[in-house]
Amino acid sequence: MGRIIAIDYGKKRTGVAVSDPMKLIAGGLTTLPSPDIIPFLKRYIAENKVDICLLGEPRQMNYGHSENWDRVMQFKKDLQKSIPGMEIQMVDERFTSVLAHQAMLEGGLKKKDRQNKALVDELSATILLQSYLETIKI
Repeated sequence: MGRIIAIDYGKKRTGVAVSDPMKLIAGGLTTLPSPDIIPFLKRYIAENKVDICLLGEPRQMNYGHSENWDRVMQFKKDLQKSIPGMEIQMVDERFTSVLAHQAMLEGGLKKKDRQNKALVDELSATILLQSYLETIKI
């Protein structure tokens, strides 16, 4: 069984999370500068069996496209070219950053640690993935 990888792609940074091989639990993997994400994914997928790549779909509250939409769609095209045959599914990412901040508060992180945007991006990808895993358990 392969893993599922989730990507919270941003203009500057990209958060990455991965499931366990049984596809039960999501865990944060890393946060990288966005230009480094495709080489990282190519290496990771070469070393680990990955079945699906989830990509956060940037939407506004009214389901319209957010300001990051064009960047994410270009990244998706680049990823499809770089890793042909990889299944890429778009997943609604609204509220993941809010939930990440909430988890950090509830986890007792100090204010300085909560301002770590790289951690927020990684947690957002983890929340995105865990939500997806819960929907496929049926």
